[in-house]
Amino acid sequence: QLQLVESGGGLVQPGGSLRLSCAASGFTLDYYAIGWFRQAPGKEREGVSCISRSGGSTNYADSVKGRFTISRDNTKKTVYLQMNSLKPEDTAVYYCAASPLGLDVVFRLSTADFTSWGQGTQVTVSS
Repeated sequence: QLQLVESGGGLVQPGGSLRLSCAASGFTLDYYAIGWFRQAPGKEREGVSCISRSGGSTNYADSVKGRFTISRDNTKKTVYLQMNSLKPEDTAVYYCAASPLGLDVVFRLSTADFTSWGQGTQVTVSS
């Protein structure tokens, strides 16, 4: 059974950093693009970043470009999201998700392309 588990969230001051992890089990991670999404209270879930199956292609929402970095280690079946220079507007529940689709999914960053989701991890940026 395909399962994704996020970790690494927490409370951080503005300007701080966090690294989120998405651990996969029950499937071969190499066959899936992995995306990070977030949802703030009262808002729709939005795409943050996505990485292709091999890790050779990545994409970021404009709001996080230059501050967040996505990476993956297929041998450890884990995808990471390094978040630097965090802002209060980054506060949200962060989810990772898997998509079996091709390279286009990386650049669409659409929730509709992702078939399996983790339970989410809370990130709060506040002084």
